[in-house]
This record gives sequence, structure tokens and C-alpha cells, in this order.
Amino acid sequence: MIELKEKLLVIVGPTAVGKTEVSMEISKRLNIEIVSADSMQVYKYMDIGTAKPTSVERSQIPHHMIDIIDPDEEFSVADYQIQAKRAIKDILGRGNIPLITGGTGLYINALCYDYIFSSHGRDNELRNCLRERAQKYGNEFLHRQLKVLDPKSAKRIHPNNVKRVIRAIEVSLKTGKPFSSYEQSHRKPVRAYSWEMLGLTRPRHELYSRIDERASHMMSLGLEKEVKSLLEMGYSKNLNSLQGLGYRQIIDLIEGKVTKEKALELICRDTRRYAKRQYTWFSRDDNFKWIDISAKDNTVIADRICHLFKRNN
Repeated sequence: MIELKEKLLVIVGPTAVGKTEVSMEISKRLNIEIVSADSMQVYKYMDIGTAKPTSVERSQIPHHMIDIIDPDEEFSVADYQIQAKRAIKDILGRGNIPLITGGTGLYINALCYDYIFSSHGRDNELRNCLRERAQKYGNEFLHRQLKVLDPKSAKRIHPNNVKRVIRAIEVSLKTGKPFSSYEQSHRKPVRAYSWEMLGLTRPRHELYSRIDERASHMMSLGLEKEVKSLLEMGYSKNLNSLQGLGYRQIIDLIEGKVTKEKALELICRDTRRYAKRQYTWFSRDDNFKWIDISAKDNTVIADRICHLFKRNN
């Protein structure tokens, strides 16, 4: 007997490639609910810099895993996995299709694969010590320590992702094994569902142009005001959330370290670098089918995706 599995749709791609626009078109053809796989959109009060879906878009399609924690709350990939899997189950229970979409590779893997995270608990004393080192000597200093303990993890984790760097160092020190070896040996495909895994791509020059346009749009929407508001609410500039793309550059602007023009330039540059790392991450997974959406109407792309989904369902 053939086992019928419930089908899930996954759409990934680099930042600014057009995932939101395509998802909106898909919603006109399929009864979907979106499960965000974006590590920054989980934070409340951080809307402009994280490019969250607008209130109109969110009123048209139910969104999950957005605005679920405060900027100073701890939130691990394991936490994401638990809550997102619960959301998927609820969506299926309503007879709708979960569309998992975003650009955080580890979040995607946590759902598509039986990612078993380290059972080693938190060592708050060690974490605080490492966090203080980063604040005193800089993120690169801490990242160099990770390179010594676990070169593979250091290659994958950006120095500014202090939270992830600290976790990798913590696990490596406490277990005596590199963090990377633990993750790699505990990844098996999830068999509970059938997956349609798609990646959206554009030519590099076109993507970079869209990144620059979006960064300028964020500035015009009031990104600087949003960051000032977060600081006035009492959130520390050293929080992992406020070290995210766009936020750390605007903090430098507020502190007078850079001009507005320079801050925008740095946001564009660092976002392009991030997009390149996203491509690298997802291209390692052969389960993704890639669709070039350059110079194509979103309705055409949505038609193609829905055809693939229905054909394989």
C-alpha cells in the first residue's frame, strides 16, 4: 500500500529576491498559510529593518512565526523548530497548505530534516563570559576562538552572529566534540511529510540592484526612527537582535560614527554579502529545485510553482 503523506511547500532564496511577492500570488491559487523561516522576523517592534510582510499582506494570508518574542529574549533554533512544527500541524488540521518561506537556512533545515540539536543544556555562566569577551574585544575576537575549536562551524557562522558563535563554542567546550560534527551526524530527512522544495534566484546584478532599492526604501520608511525607538525602550545595542543587518549600521549612525550615506552604503554592502552566503548555504542541498524569476511576471512564477506542487501531490 502506498503511504499518502501530507504535502508541504518550501520556498527559499536570498534576501530581496522576491519571496513575499511570489507567495502572495500563490495564495490566490492555493489555500496556504505562511510559516516564516526568518530569524529576524521573530522579534517584535522590528518591522522595517526585517522587511516583515505588511499589515495588508498579513491580513490577506495568515502568517506564523512572526512577532513572537521581544528583542531581548533568548530564542534558539530548537525553540523555532518546536513552535514552527506546532504551527504546521495546526495549518494541516484546518485543511490548508503550509508554505514555509524565508532565508534562514538553519530554520529551513530544522523543519525539513530531523535536526536533533545538542542535548547539552545552557551554561549561563560560560555564555555571559563569552558575551563579555565579544563586547570587550569585538566579535572577531570571539570568532577566532571558534576557529580554533571548530573550523567548520567558524566557516559557516558569521562573526556578527554572536549568539550562534557562543552556542558553538559552548557545545564544543562542554562536549569535547566540534559543534559541526554533532549537527552533521544528526540530520535525516523528515518522513512525516512530502516536500516540494523550491529556490528562487535572479542574476547577481539584478538581485544586488533590488537589495540597494530595498535598503533605500527602508531608510525612507523610517528605519532610523525604528532603531531609536528600540533604544529608547531600553533595549541594549549589544543584543543579538540589534546586531542584525541594518540595525547595527543605523546604531553607528545614531552614535555619530558614520553619516547617513555611509550607513546606507554599509547596509547595501553587508546585505549583498549575506545574500551570497544564503546562496552558498541552499546550493549545498540537492533537494531544492531552482527557478530563475528574472524578468518574469509573478503570476507566471506562481502558476509554475502551483503546477509543480499539484503535479507531485
